[in-house]
Amino acid sequence: MREFMPDVLEAFSGKGLKEIVLISFGKAAVPMAKAAVDGIPAGIPVKGVVLTKYGHVMGASFPSSVAVHEAGHPIPDEAGHAAADAMLKLLAAADENALVLCLISGGGSALLASPAEGISLADKQAVTDLLLKAGATIGELNTVRKHISRVKGGQLAKAAYPAHVMSLILSDVIGDRLDVIASGPTAPDPTTYGDALGILQKYGLPDRVPPAVARHLHAGASSEMPDTPKKDDPVFGNVRNIIIANNQKATAAAQQRAFEHGYYAVAPANNIEGEARIIAERIAHAAISTKKRLEVPGRQGMCFIYGGETTVTVKGGGTGGRNTEMALAFALKISGVDGITFLSGGTDGTDGPTDAAGAIVDADTIPGARTMGIDPGGHLERNDSYSFFKQAGGLVITGPTGTNVMDLYIALIEAT
Repeated sequence: MREFMPDVLEAFSGKGLKEIVLISFGKAAVPMAKAAVDGIPAGIPVKGVVLTKYGHVMGASFPSSVAVHEAGHPIPDEAGHAAADAMLKLLAAADENALVLCLISGGGSALLASPAEGISLADKQAVTDLLLKAGATIGELNTVRKHISRVKGGQLAKAAYPAHVMSLILSDVIGDRLDVIASGPTAPDPTTYGDALGILQKYGLPDRVPPAVARHLHAGASSEMPDTPKKDDPVFGNVRNIIIANNQKATAAAQQRAFEHGYYAVAPANNIEGEARIIAERIAHAAISTKKRLEVPGRQGMCFIYGGETTVTVKGGGTGGRNTEMALAFALKISGVDGITFLSGGTDGTDGPTDAAGAIVDADTIPGARTMGIDPGGHLERNDSYSFFKQAGGLVITGPTGTNVMDLYIALIEAT
C-alpha cells in the first residue's frame, strides 16, 4: 500500500487539489487506510470514513477527522447502512477541488450496505442470504447486489462526481474484474437489471425474494429507471482504478516459500471455483496420482498451490465455511494415504461465519476422528465442517490478517 502513496500524492498535487477525502471499505480497510493516512504529508487536509468487518480494526487509531465503523459480513446490517450514509454525505460535499482516495478490498459488497429507494435493509439481507445458500458465484451475487443498491456498480463514482477519484484495490475475485470486486463501486458496470433477474431465475428464486426487490428489478428491466453507469458515462473521466494486490501475488509468495523448504512447487491455477467438495475431490485425486509417481527413490516432494474461491450449496443446518468444507471433503478422499497434507484457507483469516481461516488435514484426520466417535460424512452432509474440526482438530485460526485476496489451497506430497 505504501508504495502507491507517491502516485496518490502526485495525482493530488498535479491537479492543484485542496483536500483528500478518504473512503476505505472491506476486510482490509483498516490497514489500507492506516498506511494511506501515515503516508499523507502534514498540511494536506484529510477527512474520511473507514468501514470494516466486526473485529477487524485490530487496534489501529486514526485522526479525529477519519471515522471508523464496523459492520456485518457476509450479511449486511444497520451498521454498514449507517457507514454508507456517512460516506455518501462526505462525497456529496466533495467538489472538483477534492481527491477521493477510495481504498477497496474484498467484503466491501456486504459491508457497504445502501439499498436502492423502496428496498429495505431486511430485503437486501434476505436476497443475500438466499443467493449465498443457493451457491451463487461472487460475480452472480454482485450482479444482483449492484441493481438493488445506491453505491455499487459505479454508483459511488457517480456520487463523488465532479471530484477526482483514485481507487486502490485488493482483488478477491477471479480475473481481477473491477466491476466484480466489492461490486465495482467506482467501475463501469457491464451488467443489467435483466442479468440480475436471470440470476434469480437460474437459482429458482424469483418467487422467494422480497416483493420490493422483485418490483425494483422488473421496473429497471422495463427501463422505468436508469441502469447502473456504463463505460461511456462521463463520471468515469475523473476515475482511476488500480489493482494493487491479488491472488496471483499470494500464490507466488507461497510457491517461493515452498521452494525454500525443499519442495518442487507449482501453482497451476488462480481461477478455482465451483462447489467446494467437488473441487476438493479433484485436487485430492491429483494429489494421490502424484503420490504414486513419487514412490521412486530420489524423487523430490511436490507442492501444489491453487488460488480461487469456491462456493457451498447449503442443504444442512451445520456451521462451517467453504474452506473447512473443502478440507473435510479432501480428508475423506485421502483417508489413510500417507504423505499427503492439505490446507484450505481464506487469506483474510475468516471462513464464512466462523473464527477460523480454514483447516489442515492429512491421512490421519478421518481415522482419528472415527476413533473419537465422530462421523465425518455426517458432518459434511450437514454442512457442519467447522464443528467437525472443532472436535477432531485441524482448524487454522489466524485472526484477521489485514488482507483479502481470495483463498489458498495447498497440497504437500511427500516423496517416499
